[in-house]
Amino acid sequence: METISNEKAPVIYAGFWLRFVAHLIDELIIGFVGFFIALPFIGGIVFSGISMDHLSDTDAGTFIGIASILGSVLGLVLSSIAVGWLYFALMESSKNQATLGKMALNLKVTDMEGNPVSFGRASLRYFGKILSGMIMMIGYILAGLTEKKQALHDMIAGCLVIRK
Repeated sequence: METISNEKAPVIYAGFWLRFVAHLIDELIIGFVGFFIALPFIGGIVFSGISMDHLSDTDAGTFIGIASILGSVLGLVLSSIAVGWLYFALMESSKNQATLGKMALNLKVTDMEGNPVSFGRASLRYFGKILSGMIMMIGYILAGLTEKKQALHDMIAGCLVIRK
C-alpha cells in the first residue's frame, strides 16, 4: 500500500479481476443503450438493401442504394464510438469518478496524485484503450502485473484505478 501525498489514508489499487468485472458491467450497460441507438442505423441498412432490389435496374439506383448502406454503416460505427467514449469519459470525470461498473465495485479513477480526472484526461484514457487491446490485450493485462495496477491506457493518461 502506498499513501498519496494529499491523503492520509492508504491507497489500495484495483487489481485486474476487479477491473475486469467492472468492465463487463459497463459493457452490458453500453450494449443495452447502444442497441437502441443502433436501431435506426440497422433499419437504414436493411431498408437500403430492400430498396436497392427495386432500384438496381439503373446505375443511379444502385449508387443511391450503396450510398445509403454506407451512410448507415458509418452512422452505426460513429454512434458506437460516441456512446462508449461519452459513457466512460463523462462518468469517470464526474464527481463519482467512476462508471456504473466501477461504482458497483467501489472503485474510482484518479490522477497520479489522487485527484479527480478532467474530461480530457478521461477521454485520453478511453481512446488509449484502443492501444491496450491492439496486441492480444497485453495493455489490459498490465493491470495485473504493474506495481500500481495500471493498464497501458492508465499509463498513457496518467491515471490510477483505486478502491474507495
